[in-house]
Amino acid sequence: MDTFTPESKAARNGSSGPLDGVRVLDLSAYIAGPYACSLLADQGADVIKVEPPDGDNLRQYPSTLPSESRAFLGVNRSKRGIVLDLKQPKDHAVLLKLVRDADVLVHNFRPSVPTRLGIDHEQLNLINPRLIYCAITGYGETGPMKDKAGYDQVLQTMTGMCMLQGKRGGAPEIIYGSVVDYYAAALLAAGVSSALYERERSGVGQFVGVSLLRSALTMQSARMIWAEGESLDIGRDMRSGGVTGIHPAREGYIYISANTPRFWKALCAKTGLHVLADDARYDTVRKRAQHVAEIVPRLHAALTARTALEWETLFGDDVPCAAARQIEDMFDHPQVLAQGIVGNFEHPVVGRYRGVAQSISFGRTPGPAPFAAPVLGEHTESVIAAVEEDLESAFAVRGDLKK
Repeated sequence: MDTFTPESKAARNGSSGPLDGVRVLDLSAYIAGPYACSLLADQGADVIKVEPPDGDNLRQYPSTLPSESRAFLGVNRSKRGIVLDLKQPKDHAVLLKLVRDADVLVHNFRPSVPTRLGIDHEQLNLINPRLIYCAITGYGETGPMKDKAGYDQVLQTMTGMCMLQGKRGGAPEIIYGSVVDYYAAALLAAGVSSALYERERSGVGQFVGVSLLRSALTMQSARMIWAEGESLDIGRDMRSGGVTGIHPAREGYIYISANTPRFWKALCAKTGLHVLADDARYDTVRKRAQHVAEIVPRLHAALTARTALEWETLFGDDVPCAAARQIEDMFDHPQVLAQGIVGNFEHPVVGRYRGVAQSISFGRTPGPAPFAAPVLGEHTESVIAAVEEDLESAFAVRGDLKK
């Protein structure tokens, strides 16, 4: 398996990615914004991560790696990293010069901050009308909560996601894994691609806004329906009566999906519960939901005959299922390896590590080989060297904006 480094950025199989030639300035921190920019890098964009002198806060998060945050490595692959203190005129001028040649800028400042830093959409649009200016916020750019700090689990709790986790009627539970952040990242990457496509027709850039609030509610579109005339306080969950879900086996746990008539009958046949398959009281999802107290104990008793992995093999393609695994099992899972999702990376401090290397598979334009997340300021000297000769011009532009 190849080891990816910044020097190996040459396109895989001699092909560039669909966003080859697009330059992205990533001023964001934590997960949503940075991972959106990594998704763009996966597709061939040249991403420059701009950090303050003390770095992205995610670098400081707890990690069993002694020299770097595991989370930072995971959401910042394939970027060049520079350090700029935007409160200092010289560094601000460097950013303005980078903006003039950029296609996309991404930040996750609260709405009031960019104006104070002199990098709001209106000012940068004067420098580069073709710029796609992306702001990822907690609650959006308007409204009474626009300047509140937003975090994944805060928005999960606010938007009802936590109330629908765990046992029915039990305490709210967080969904671990930053699902709102990662979905917001995907929305932002999609929005950038759409804006770049539209720019090819109009010739001008535009503002693209994504919020964690919008992400959390969009994720729940199947629940976020309120028909005229119906009570607001109605059942909105789509749980399938307890049959579809995670169940204990003799050893381990297995998730089973049995919503369709075909899968329900196959489940009954494989577990020896033929009598349930032939019972008219259980022949639809809704009926099974009504009789869950009768069905699930019998299913659990049947599942004690084998381990979760054995059931996974026995069910095969007849019953959609998966034995519950640790994420560590995914590094060498045959399907993951076959898809080329995981690769080896070389980091100047951490050394060699394995991680996600490819988020999307493109047939004709597979994109450049990914490389490790940068150490703080790793590429500052080389990036600034490329713009030093134009710093006077950048200062002049900044001065004009102040007048």
